[in-house]
Amino acid sequence: MKYIHDNNINSGEKIPNESKLSAEFNAGRSTIREAVKILASKGVLKVKQGAGTFVINPYTLEDDPLRLSRYNDKLQIALELFDVRIMLEPEISALAALNSTEQDISEIKNLCDEVEKLYLSGKDHVKKDIEFHKKIATCSKNRVVEELIPLIISSVFTFANVTHKLLLKETIETHRAITEAISHHDPAGARCAMIMHLTYNRQMILKFIEGNKDLK
Repeated sequence: MKYIHDNNINSGEKIPNESKLSAEFNAGRSTIREAVKILASKGVLKVKQGAGTFVINPYTLEDDPLRLSRYNDKLQIALELFDVRIMLEPEISALAALNSTEQDISEIKNLCDEVEKLYLSGKDHVKKDIEFHKKIATCSKNRVVEELIPLIISSVFTFANVTHKLLLKETIETHRAITEAISHHDPAGARCAMIMHLTYNRQMILKFIEGNKDLK
């Protein structure tokens, strides 16, 4: 897993063959084969006979607590996740705007900056993006909301895998708008900014779904 993340190997990309990995890790081929088998059983890798071994999901159960990666229809499950998030997250953001402390706001701003920096540099921004949304949820100061964090985690990583970072400009702008509204203790502004953020994402999913229909 560390090799996959360190080398920024994304969904759909191929990992080196057994002999190259054996040399990379200074390990026997049987050990490499067993590691591949374990990651295949976890839904991270897929072995295609004659073609090689491919990453199908560069995240583990820790990043997918609802185990949504088990569904094959990634577009539809991503759409359903956004439908649920739109029901919840704008109000969570409004609560965060009301209840955030100055320390909370400082942390949200830092996470917003870190996500933007990673996104613009082409590096994997997903884990920081998850931290950004998790922090907003905890800033609501509502313990039930904090129990919903696994839903947010699953949604962020599922969407990132599906869209391959196509909403760079929109993500940066709406993250900034959410952060600014929370920092000014503006619940209406935070609510609207989060709706806009989620709507951009949902519209992208719908475009992908329509595109797939056109190909059938």
